[in-house]
Amino acid sequence: MTKRLNILVLLLVLALGSIAQERHSYQFSLGDCLKFAFANSYDRQSMELTSESLETTYEQSKQQRLPNLSASFGESFSNKANGWGVSGNVGVGSSITIYQGGNISNTIEQNRLNVEKNKVRLEQYDNQLTTQILQSFLTILGNQELLKYQLEVLNTSREQLKQGQVKHMVGTILESDLLLLEAQYYSDSNNVVDTRISIENDLLDLKVLLSMEPTDDLALVSPNTDNLDGLRETLPSEEEAISLAMEYLPDLRLGDYDIRLAEKSVDLARGNYFPSISANANVGMGVLSFDSEGNQQWYGKPSESVGVSMSVPIYSRGSTKANVKKSRIALQQAQLDYEQSQLTVRQMVVQAYRNVISAFNAYKVSQVRENAYGKSFNAYNIQYQHGSITTVELLQQQNNYLNALNTYLQNKYSLVMKRKILDIYMGKQIEL
Repeated sequence: MTKRLNILVLLLVLALGSIAQERHSYQFSLGDCLKFAFANSYDRQSMELTSESLETTYEQSKQQRLPNLSASFGESFSNKANGWGVSGNVGVGSSITIYQGGNISNTIEQNRLNVEKNKVRLEQYDNQLTTQILQSFLTILGNQELLKYQLEVLNTSREQLKQGQVKHMVGTILESDLLLLEAQYYSDSNNVVDTRISIENDLLDLKVLLSMEPTDDLALVSPNTDNLDGLRETLPSEEEAISLAMEYLPDLRLGDYDIRLAEKSVDLARGNYFPSISANANVGMGVLSFDSEGNQQWYGKPSESVGVSMSVPIYSRGSTKANVKKSRIALQQAQLDYEQSQLTVRQMVVQAYRNVISAFNAYKVSQVRENAYGKSFNAYNIQYQHGSITTVELLQQQNNYLNALNTYLQNKYSLVMKRKILDIYMGKQIEL
């Protein structure tokens, strides 16, 4: 019986462990990555909660124009000539602010601007997250494509080594040539291992950006990147790119909100120069009372009052004046920051635009070189099989091809990344 119980407990533990270690598998395009990240990013969810809080503050501030209403109830015990007595009173009161130097309206407007500004800040975060995911996604694709070619080269190196071993046995090549072939084979094997490790590390980094469990399986859907000439052909003019970015980028819109909020801060500070006017109304009466002999009675008639009060600031020891001055300085600073942001954005977009042109030219040159070195390497490999060239000549040509291939793939994905980053600046939807 004890043995059966132990087996049952063991099976239960294993079952619970398998549930806890459940892994999910995903096959994502770039668009799928962005959707998943926006839905699961903890930072983004935190910003959305901030938006809800700001919305609540804004809605509550609008209620400040309405009168308040409160009720009161009091009960007291007293020691009279004929013994202890109990008595009480009830009342209802209300007050409303009629004028407060425009502070209520300015506070409402300030809270509304904060709500809108946080939405723009969320757009800015989305752009930053999109850029990070795009870079990580393309880095992985570049390494995956590189790995495909490295595996082909490794197969070629393996065959070269096998042929070299046969040639060395029959005495047609020296031992030094065989050692060179072995060294090249192990070098190519190490390149494959390093690239696979890089892919796994980059996938882990991408999962962090997606807020995905690191143990989940993630496979990326590669887009068609055979013909990238369209990235240059569809490029707008530099002036148009700058104009679109200046209109779209959240960075500038945030600066505009900073100016408007600073203006409201000036209005709020100036509001303290003006009087505050409020009205109030109250209704109250005594309630049933008892004495120590159990006698009871209603006492007191209802009392009613209505009043208007005004508070006029006369001297605040310079605090109001200082606050107005500081808020105006803050406004000037916000305006300067906005002008600086405009200049920075123009410079950033011009640089990004010219980076695209430079990347396209580098891509086209490296494409020609990779194609030429690839054909040359194939030709040298055939010549080596027929004994027409030395091992050193073959391996030199193979390394030339690998260097050209690495440069081509780096330039290829660099072009895609720089072109898409410019699209982000211009507010265009990112697709691959």
